[in-house]
Amino acid sequence: MLLCPSMMCADYGNLRSEVQELDAAGADMFHCDVMDGSFVPNIAMGLMDIKAVRSATEKPIDCHLMIEHPARSIDLFLDAGVDLIYIHPESERYCVKTLAAIRDGGAKAGIAINPDTSIPSIEELLNVVDYVMVMTVSPGFAGQAFIEFTKDKIARLAELKHRYGFTLTVDGACSPERIAELSGLGADGFILGTSALFGKGDYAQSIKALRALHA
Repeated sequence: MLLCPSMMCADYGNLRSEVQELDAAGADMFHCDVMDGSFVPNIAMGLMDIKAVRSATEKPIDCHLMIEHPARSIDLFLDAGVDLIYIHPESERYCVKTLAAIRDGGAKAGIAINPDTSIPSIEELLNVVDYVMVMTVSPGFAGQAFIEFTKDKIARLAELKHRYGFTLTVDGACSPERIAELSGLGADGFILGTSALFGKGDYAQSIKALRALHA
């Protein structure tokens, strides 16, 4: 089970030490949310933030691009040493080309699926992705309530991952209880924010407890 701390929730006054502590605690991948204030109404994590995370760990870093026309910025994130880039199908006219550019640049390619994005509308893209991330909240803000009907989407994608060969992750309101439930439905990894990790005490203890849910 991949456990990926959402660095949008970290203490930015101590970002380097936060990354190092999470690394030592057993985090698998560092999740960086990039928002442009247009595709979503919030602004979060710039390129320098991602470079700061990169300099503090050798673990993989993923970027969740909640931005318009991500193809224009892919090279910037690849040059920053990002290992996985998620884009939203709604944000780009030629998604297959953009996903190919991510792979050609040496990173894994992923798509993020909003609660109101149907599986049939993105199924063709499953041929060219390494990761699929299901949003169980609307993108753009931490601390939202879990949207129940997204569980059906996770279960359906868990069936499709064996056909297409992608890794299935979940982002949004991932509490320990939800992680146990969704892991049972076939999710491979979880983005950890305020529902399961940040503000919950010792990182190592929290991550150990979450891993035990999958034992």
